[in-house]
Amino acid sequence: MIESMHGEFELIKNYREAFVMDDFNKRYVDFFDIYPYLVGDYSAGILRLKGFSDDNYHLIPDYVVESCSPNCAYYILKNPNYDKNKKFEE
Repeated sequence: MIESMHGEFELIKNYREAFVMDDFNKRYVDFFDIYPYLVGDYSAGILRLKGFSDDNYHLIPDYVVESCSPNCAYYILKNPNYDKNKKFEE
């Protein structure tokens, strides 16, 4: 388990040692609380975060191949305390 400023997360995959706590803490926003899985990848040296639900967790490999830079550093986090009832207004 990883203890961040935003709670505890389980590091499922850390390809090319991508996870950097400081970058994660700066990029994370409360909106991501609704997702049980997060993917962080570095594109042009900038961390991008994307949330995935239980229903589309199986699409993470496709996302990495299709939306991330080839062979980029990325990680997958599981949020055991995500709030599936939390809603955000646009």
